[in-house]
Amino acid sequence: MANLAETKGMILFTRDYKEKDQLVKIFTESAGKVMFYAKGLHRPNNPLRSATQPFTEAIYIGSLKQEGLSFLNSAKEVHPFRQLQADIFLNAYGTYILGLVDAAIDDHVYDPALYHFTHSALKLLDEGYDGETILNIFEVQMMARFGVGLNWRACGVCGKTTGIFDFSSKYHGILCQQHFDHDLHRYHADPRGIYFLRMFANLSYDKIGEIKLKAETKKEIRKILDQLYDEYVGLHLKSKKFIDQMTEWEDVLKRPEKPEN
Repeated sequence: MANLAETKGMILFTRDYKEKDQLVKIFTESAGKVMFYAKGLHRPNNPLRSATQPFTEAIYIGSLKQEGLSFLNSAKEVHPFRQLQADIFLNAYGTYILGLVDAAIDDHVYDPALYHFTHSALKLLDEGYDGETILNIFEVQMMARFGVGLNWRACGVCGKTTGIFDFSSKYHGILCQQHFDHDLHRYHADPRGIYFLRMFANLSYDKIGEIKLKAETKKEIRKILDQLYDEYVGLHLKSKKFIDQMTEWEDVLKRPEKPEN
């Protein structure tokens, strides 16, 4: 049974379907992820074309089905994240974020908290905040959506909350320096990376302007997150591989410097 409805949503991806039609996956605020059939979307004069571009948010109107394909009729209040669409680096971060969302929850799962968390990440990327930091915050907090509950708050042995820590798979969380000997196979991670991941695990995006990280610290955070995702999530998205490769050619495709006021 299909109901004609309208819902705010963000484009996850589009896929060609038949000669002139497309399938459009939208993460909606009110109905979770929904796969829509959009007829004639390849036609240049189709009014839905602008509303179904990557990194676009709009209010979408169509027939929603719980099973099978829903049908996309129209859209209004279309808002493109223009910097994400234009900048290859921001595009990569945004694509990976949306890929994580698509992998983490099933279709038609109502999750407005994740919707707004995702919207905040894309909005901050579009506004020029540090892409790596935004992505790292998103990744560490998204682990819960994959069913992974890690203890970033206190040492798994004594409950200590301050000092130098490492991550322990044995305890599914952090160990303080005094109890490193309880897990000889702990990550042996740089304490700076653990410090910031503990912060990121509970950080609201409205605090991101206060964070300034050195390149070396970012590399340590990336190394730990990759190890965590390999061990606990086992997800290997193409968009993540692209991000890993960016450092090899980022000097060739550097972003233009912003003019000073």
